[in-house]
Amino acid sequence: MIREIHISEFFKQGASLIDVRSPAEYRKGHIPGSVNIPLFSDAERAHVGTVYTRKSQEEATELAYNYVKPKLDDFIILSRKAAPSGTVTVHCWRGGMRSKLFARHLADHGFKNVSVIKGGYKAYRNYILGSFNIPLQLFIIGGYTGSDKTGIIQRLRHLGHQVIDLEEIAAHKGSAFGHIGESAQPTSEQFENNLYNELRKLDRGRPVWLEDESRNIGGVNIPMNLFEQMRNSRVYFLEIPKKERSKNLVATYKCTDKTLLADAIIKITKRIGGLNTRLALQYLEEGEFYEAAMLTLQYYDKSYLKAIGYRNKNDVIYINAKNTNTIENTKIILEYHRKHELCKINTI
Repeated sequence: MIREIHISEFFKQGASLIDVRSPAEYRKGHIPGSVNIPLFSDAERAHVGTVYTRKSQEEATELAYNYVKPKLDDFIILSRKAAPSGTVTVHCWRGGMRSKLFARHLADHGFKNVSVIKGGYKAYRNYILGSFNIPLQLFIIGGYTGSDKTGIIQRLRHLGHQVIDLEEIAAHKGSAFGHIGESAQPTSEQFENNLYNELRKLDRGRPVWLEDESRNIGGVNIPMNLFEQMRNSRVYFLEIPKKERSKNLVATYKCTDKTLLADAIIKITKRIGGLNTRLALQYLEEGEFYEAAMLTLQYYDKSYLKAIGYRNKNDVIYINAKNTNTIENTKIILEYHRKHELCKINTI
């Protein structure tokens, strides 16, 4: 028996998931954890679509059948690897012919519990985009570049707090240097999918910690509804001396290929000016990483100060810290947080 299920039911049952869309569709965006067993290759899908448009549905259906027929045995072999228990959910773009035919093929060959996602991947996308409207108890870790905000997020996670590491999900640290040491970024669509996959695991009744970010992290964007929530949340802003932050940046990037660092500096030429760019590149060539970091921080500090000025000043709590000691600064932030939550309770 083949059941048609809503995407929310799929998340509850946790069955193996097979995505039968083409490889290009899958690469653009897919449900995390799904296995791609494409009914058609990219070229085959394009050909079937052309025949459907220019000739007829009947000829397109016949062509599709001719493409699929030689693969039927492989579909069963691959599906058994993907879903060894025999419990499997299948989806295509809109929950139409591709997924239903594939599901029927599995059911006819021994799979006992087969379901199809109603509305397919399109329904999934609508579902997750709507989820970014749901209110969260967000608290934001802020601070100038080099403050090791990411380290604090990771420390909070280690201590058992709920966190969303946006830079980890985006595979980018957010600045012109942010791609260095990272894998290739996901597509914007896949970033949203991966972000939702983390959000759905959270207890929305408990606080969630995030690092302060601009809306774009490299080549991907934070969903607007979530970003607006972040902008309206309390920020614990670490004020750490520039010298200490420069030391931290040197420790982070000193083993990096100088060519990559030079390319990143050149990207921000318009922001720091031609003279400062040439000087920073000279420092870099001479191995004066600290001086190069101090120069680039002039731009990043001004940019961050401007951004923090757009927030409600009552939502920003400034915290002086001596250096970038992650353990100590996390402890300080949590103490400030505890005091402010107690004050809020006492004023109710």
